[in-house]
Amino acid sequence: MLHQSSLTDRRAAAAGGFLLLAALGINTPAHAASYGTPTIGLSVSYLSGAVGASGDPVVTVTVAQSGADAAALGVAASASSRPSVARTGDVTVTGTGGTRRLTVAAQGRGYTDLTVKVTGLGGKTATKTLHYAASAAVQNASDTRYPTGSSDASAAVDVGGGYVVVADDESNTLRLYDRSASGAPVRSWDVGSELGVSKEIDIEGAARVGDTVYWTGSLGNNKDGEYKPARNTVFTTKVTGSGAGTRLTVGGSYGELRDDLVAWDKANGNRLGFAAGTADGEAPKQIDGFNIEGLEFAPGSTTTAYLGFRAPLVPPKPGGKALIVPVTNFDEVAGSGAKAVMGVPIELDLGGLSIRDIRKNAADQYLIVAGSWAADDNSDPYALYAWDGVASHAPVKRADLPTTDPGGWEAVVDVPDLTVPGARAQLITDAGSADLYGDGTEAKDLDHAEWKKFRATWFTVGG
Repeated sequence: MLHQSSLTDRRAAAAGGFLLLAALGINTPAHAASYGTPTIGLSVSYLSGAVGASGDPVVTVTVAQSGADAAALGVAASASSRPSVARTGDVTVTGTGGTRRLTVAAQGRGYTDLTVKVTGLGGKTATKTLHYAASAAVQNASDTRYPTGSSDASAAVDVGGGYVVVADDESNTLRLYDRSASGAPVRSWDVGSELGVSKEIDIEGAARVGDTVYWTGSLGNNKDGEYKPARNTVFTTKVTGSGAGTRLTVGGSYGELRDDLVAWDKANGNRLGFAAGTADGEAPKQIDGFNIEGLEFAPGSTTTAYLGFRAPLVPPKPGGKALIVPVTNFDEVAGSGAKAVMGVPIELDLGGLSIRDIRKNAADQYLIVAGSWAADDNSDPYALYAWDGVASHAPVKRADLPTTDPGGWEAVVDVPDLTVPGARAQLITDAGSADLYGDGTEAKDLDHAEWKKFRATWFTVGG
């Protein structure tokens, strides 16, 4: 009995030790693992690309599986609803572990749903759908990027570190983008509530002095000729930080600059026709209309700003000159609501075109985006002019801008040293009225912000 009891005790002790080792995972016999169903997540559900594009947006894919190392999981596109837009083989997934990077090389214009599949251990799988839209190839494709989240880009200000703040004339939102990449903004600010306006300001111009950015609405009627008070707004934002760390804080504002301009022109014999151009029923984008799209400071000045007009031409007939009206106390107008004081108007020969943007560098070298006063942005000519900001000096054409692709040229981000051969400037388009994907839908009316986009393209302007 004593011998049998000792044997039983030894067997029980051995069994207990085995269980302890098994619980610790030490020197236990191999056994079949139990794997859970893998999981997969996409950083976005909607993605836009372009045929022949460089630097298209990247989707972050996160995967996991219980009981398995994430590095053992496979990720690939397993189906495309429309291979003529993008095939499964056009989807590239890179990286290892739980986070991967997915890109798509478009084959053609249109939409497709891409099924992204993770294959885990034990043969278990999971999928997610990426709703993909591709726009057509464009000229200068290798020098073009596509900021997304907005299609109606209207003004841009460089904030350093390779980043730019872009305004949208269909909203009161300012967005911060990486200038070198396509994709969504890294940060945005809806300034309307802080300015006390609920309707669109129709932001069309911007200029930076130190840490202050000055912004202006178009000051014109809407397209139906109706006066909308929010459009008669100029305001400031203060910049802190730079690059991806940029922050904006709303400063001062003023809502009567249009009224000041009309009163000033009346006092000078209505020579520019501002009263007629702002009358009820008058559309802003006509040769004798009233619409501001450019804003920049005069050479060497931090107080006098140039208002660049899309309309009217002077005189208001084909071949007329582009108009700039200096506001000599613009820092006080936008900063603290002072009544505007105007200087002598400047008329520039831009070959019958008007001002769509004006931007200068620290050396007072200006670039002017010249385009039509009319609303048909995708057919009229565009050109880029260099100027020194002196009223008596004529601007010089640097380039004709391509017009066969969707979107009108709208803004210059910054101006390089124009005396340096090969120096380049980045221009952006307003693509709000463009049918990007061939379904007859204007970009501004697309259902998903990720599919809305504009172009940012580098052009050689120096030398």
